[in-house]
Amino acid sequence: MSIRGPLADCFGREHTDLRISVTDRCNVRCRYCMPAEGAEFRSHDEILTYEEIERFVRVAARLGIRHVRITGGEPLVRKGIVQLVEMLAGIPGIVDVAMTTNGILLDRFAVELKSAGLHRLNISLDTLDRDKFREMTRHDELPQVLRGIEAAAEAGFESTKLNALAIRDFTEEEVVPLARFARERGLNLRFIEFMPVDGSRQWTGDRVLPGTEIVKILRRELGPLTREQRNGSRAPATRYRFRDGGGSVGVIHSVTKPFCEDCDRLRLTADGRIQNCLFCDNHWDARGLLRGGASQRQLAQMIQVAVGTKQKARGSCGGKLTRSGRPMHQIGG
Repeated sequence: MSIRGPLADCFGREHTDLRISVTDRCNVRCRYCMPAEGAEFRSHDEILTYEEIERFVRVAARLGIRHVRITGGEPLVRKGIVQLVEMLAGIPGIVDVAMTTNGILLDRFAVELKSAGLHRLNISLDTLDRDKFREMTRHDELPQVLRGIEAAAEAGFESTKLNALAIRDFTEEEVVPLARFARERGLNLRFIEFMPVDGSRQWTGDRVLPGTEIVKILRRELGPLTREQRNGSRAPATRYRFRDGGGSVGVIHSVTKPFCEDCDRLRLTADGRIQNCLFCDNHWDARGLLRGGASQRQLAQMIQVAVGTKQKARGSCGGKLTRSGRPMHQIGG
């Protein structure tokens, strides 16, 4: 009997997007993500090998996964990451391989990543102010991030996205400078509402800067915006186009207006757990199967069970926003 999709949950949401964390380590310590000291990281033996990841994705692709995003931690700190990109890009059925990165090492890898088959990049950038960047990340790496953005453009990456976390009393002053920076360079800027997946346990509801306030700032400072039609897109961002023709900006209302009803994502953590939601308490031990001699069918059945038991919203039936059991750097962005 053949392994085949579609990979759908009990609410009819077809899953075509797989997020793969390749490491829980990072070369910065953002205050909204990790504590300055004491963060727990998995040992080398606990992390999936590239061959194990490739095997998982081959089975997932036969079930209907089409889009793969490599995440971390910071994926570029893992040795041989270009090799993994090439492996995943060559899997039948996978039509899109992307990566989320903080950009610090991107100037070293951009050309190689493009040649290996990486299609798209998401680059985290919360501020263009060097002092505020240092305060937020505990590292003075803003110039290197900006060089990485330039290197990505020079390597031929198109439709590159900038991800800015929206935090009350921090992001308000960054909205306009970031929007202008993105417009001038043809980049797609997205503001993402701060979610309770922070390892430093700093999240509270009053620290969320709602997307509606961001849109008000943009309209007040940069002129009229027109909301774009989704046209069947399952992307989480609500996009607004500047009426003067100078590009667009996106807002992901992850807290105030969650996109759960259109979610098509499945996650594989660096230590080999399958998670069907950032906020789910359950996980499935893919690493155990991969290292225990399980068949492709057994692995496919585990993936199908993980998707089939996905809850309606935010990992539960009621959809109440609660803190994730694991921080984002352990789950994957």
